[in-house]
Amino acid sequence: MNKIYEIGEGRPIWKLRPVMLLITLVMILFVVLVALMLVLSGPVATAVGDSIGLGSTVLTVWQFAKWPVILLLVMLIVAILYYSTPNVKQPKFRWISVGAAIAIVVWVLVSVLFGFYITNFSSYGATYGAFAGVIIFLLYLWITNLALLFGAEVDAEMERSRQLLAGIKAEKDIQLPPRDDAKIIKNEEKEQADIDKGRALRRSNGDTTDPDGSGK
Repeated sequence: MNKIYEIGEGRPIWKLRPVMLLITLVMILFVVLVALMLVLSGPVATAVGDSIGLGSTVLTVWQFAKWPVILLLVMLIVAILYYSTPNVKQPKFRWISVGAAIAIVVWVLVSVLFGFYITNFSSYGATYGAFAGVIIFLLYLWITNLALLFGAEVDAEMERSRQLLAGIKAEKDIQLPPRDDAKIIKNEEKEQADIDKGRALRRSNGDTTDPDGSGK
């Protein structure tokens, strides 16, 4: 995400790791909820309907109602990722953006095509044996990641376009303030120190006893 927004990671590790861990835990929770809604919703809805005397009515209603709920959860997952992971302060938290919408649509389409390919044409079982499931899962995660990065790139370029139309110099870098620039400044100072040492070495013609080239 930082590459997309053309900014370095300025958050120190003691600040970055807890945030990333919290985001990961939240993502896992939401993904598990979506999976449970897809896999277990039928039997659970039937049991609830039978217990309150509505029978199949609850199941029928839930079969239609679960999809908007799942879509909202997926939108929330993408919104949190796009807002929290890059080291830039977004103008505001958006439940859905153009890039997020594109990412979700692309992900759904690719998921359907990938499932069709795995079911009908792939030979992962013959190639990888017992590890086929792991390989397929990792490949699917990679495809999901590409869809999310594509959506983030769309959002970043749209932000650049808004800034350019507003007269902001965003031709080279998107002008969004960093969440934290402590690490960026530290790395720049270290890089400048290395440059100064190299320049001093060049001026002294390799004589390390005369690092500033003054001849003293």
